[in-house]
Amino acid sequence: MGIEVNFEGKIALVTGASSGLGARFAKVLAQAGAQVVLAARRIDRLKELRAEIEAEGGAAHMVQLDVSDYASIKSAIAHAETEAGPIDILINNAGVSTTQRLLDVTPDDYAYVMDTNQRGAFFVAQETAKRMVARAKGDPKKQHRIVNIASVAGMRALPQIGIYCMSKAAVIQMTKAMALEWGKYGINVNAICPGYIATEINQSYFDSEAGRKLMSMLPRNRLGQPEDLDGLLLLLAAEESRFLNGAIVSADDGMSIQ
Repeated sequence: MGIEVNFEGKIALVTGASSGLGARFAKVLAQAGAQVVLAARRIDRLKELRAEIEAEGGAAHMVQLDVSDYASIKSAIAHAETEAGPIDILINNAGVSTTQRLLDVTPDDYAYVMDTNQRGAFFVAQETAKRMVARAKGDPKKQHRIVNIASVAGMRALPQIGIYCMSKAAVIQMTKAMALEWGKYGINVNAICPGYIATEINQSYFDSEAGRKLMSMLPRNRLGQPEDLDGLLLLLAAEESRFLNGAIVSADDGMSIQ
């Protein structure tokens, strides 16, 4: 028996959609039939992505969102639902990092990473879930999905990015807490923990000597590609994943079991 995932009629909000994995996630969901709401700070990049999606026959809207700003979160999600309709799927993807030893981390460095990766991710999910819960109370059969993008770095300590590791570990525990509280409202909350994925943001690093050295230490001496996450994303966003709640899924080519 075959299963065909179809997102026709679904509204999916993707944060951090201006580049990298966020842009890929938005394209994949649009190709599967969802109306996607692209959210990020850089509106110019969102306009380009929306044009690409529409050129391929998809439907996209866009909202400006700074996840480190609580007022921006509330405004963006209200705007998203006004423009596109009630959000069925949240891909909670926005994230940043810094590279330095823990002894060199400043309060500004710490706030920069935590305000986006942990605090921002929490309040984006909370504001979206408030609306999902309200709808579920009117229709108990209604299904919603939240997919938090964590990282293999949240599961094991990695050098030079300790604050990032801490922030993503918080996202993992946050996912479990949300799944526990919101599951009764038909909201399934799961997390993807990618390993090292090649994107335009990190390509220059992996072309360097240090990057090649790091790659040689990976389980199969290779980076993942954005498309390697497509199947997992579609599964966790689909109604067919109704029995997956609070799952923390590694997509790291075996890195987390080394």
